[in-house]
Amino acid sequence: MAEEELRRAKHSLIMTARRELSVSGVEEVSGFNDESVTLVTAIGELTVSGGHLHISKFSQETGELLLDGEIDCLRYSESRKEKGSFFSRLFR
Repeated sequence: MAEEELRRAKHSLIMTARRELSVSGVEEVSGFNDESVTLVTAIGELTVSGGHLHISKFSQETGELLLDGEIDCLRYSESRKEKGSFFSRLFR
């Protein structure tokens, strides 16, 4: 299995009635409030938008996250993780 396929196999979403979301392959939660949750996943950054959002469970060891609330939008983008140290990025 190619590296990209392996990374994709580690990530999945299960949404129930736009009220509950289960996500696997989460590497970190990079930001959250009651209207938006931003996750770094195995295949890029995932932003969940809506209202009254609440992270009910997150395990960094397994990469599993459970979210509930009014889910309006799921949006993927490329990960914003920068390679290199802080100073190497600062002095490009």
